[in-house]
Amino acid sequence: MPQTSSRHPMLPRRSALSRRSLLTALGGTAALGALAGCGVPAAYVEPGDRAVTDVSATDKKLTWANWPLYIDTDDDNPNKRPTLEAFEKRTGISVDYVEEINDNDEFFGKISPALMNHQSTGRDLIVISDWMCARFVRLGWVQRMDRAHQPNVAKYLDPLLRSPAFDPGRRCTVPWQSGITGIAYNRRKLGREIRHVSDLWASDLKGRVTLLSGLDESFALLMQGNGVDITQWTAADFHRVCDQVEREVHRGQIRRFTGNDYTKDLVSGDVLACQAYSGDVIQLQADNPDIRFVVPEEGAELWSDSLMIPNRARHKTNAERLIDYYYDPEVAAELAAWVNYVCPVPAAREVLAASKDKDTAALADNPLIFPDTTMRKRLAIARDITSTERVEFAKRWNKIVGL
Repeated sequence: MPQTSSRHPMLPRRSALSRRSLLTALGGTAALGALAGCGVPAAYVEPGDRAVTDVSATDKKLTWANWPLYIDTDDDNPNKRPTLEAFEKRTGISVDYVEEINDNDEFFGKISPALMNHQSTGRDLIVISDWMCARFVRLGWVQRMDRAHQPNVAKYLDPLLRSPAFDPGRRCTVPWQSGITGIAYNRRKLGREIRHVSDLWASDLKGRVTLLSGLDESFALLMQGNGVDITQWTAADFHRVCDQVEREVHRGQIRRFTGNDYTKDLVSGDVLACQAYSGDVIQLQADNPDIRFVVPEEGAELWSDSLMIPNRARHKTNAERLIDYYYDPEVAAELAAWVNYVCPVPAAREVLAASKDKDTAALADNPLIFPDTTMRKRLAIARDITSTERVEFAKRWNKIVGL
């Protein structure tokens, strides 16, 4: 996430690393496709082989792998994590919190040998992006959660996030934080508003538009611009988008394809409009209120980075308790005030609104943290790319992008 020169006092210091990692090489995506069933069927783990004896009752600890700077920290001591320390004090469960996930593909490569060989990863809880979660679910590398241990999740999880196509009912995954892939633009420099995806192709934006380079990050919003229901898109929809993007590249409309560094172009003015993540824009607006974020009238993609309990985790019940703890609206509100992503617990909004601190209370009215009714109607979770589709689609997309 971007580092800005100054920021709103309630906004956290954010990582320069994207929460939605880029697919930077065809070789990586091909390997994923093969493991997902295109050449290594032995990688699939049957339901009966996923669990081991749970020692949570006698061994009060767990290991949690997460992304850097993706949890609240103390203002004076970044090594202190208030909500996590409160959980440890309340439950007596010690949490080894490891900020080791910098890229979805990289982390997949790190723990996949253990999972495909029916071994423990040494982690009881991990957080990865939903498009990657889908692969773990298909491969049978995660355990179903026991909702009897998670009453807060059952009660408070946002209805929009409850049943993605890859994990109906969210039995294997629970959103940690969510976000929106939409369009960011500089309203003052552009001199007009943007309301549609097709506005990116307007003549006054020639050479001053960027798109996200990652296949999983970019395709859904572009399809929505064509009126596609991204919950059930087809191969024809994908190739239509590729045809459009190729045309825009050839006529010089697109300045470049980016990772999270699109924020630098937007801040400098080299780019006037771009595909963007809602969480990043909140940060940018702290320094430049002229930067706007729009959910196009055709819709935008709602995505999540989700919590999962990998196979052979020895502290499953402890992990389930931790997940449920973060779905307490009071705790979710404290976390939301720090990370500024779309909060997966709508009830946290009332908690923030009741805050005596003016800046904290204002967060409750930010639609990029708590989408309003109009915005919610335009949000959808995209059907993920299947293992069969991935190699073909990545090959075409990466050629366009230049990867």
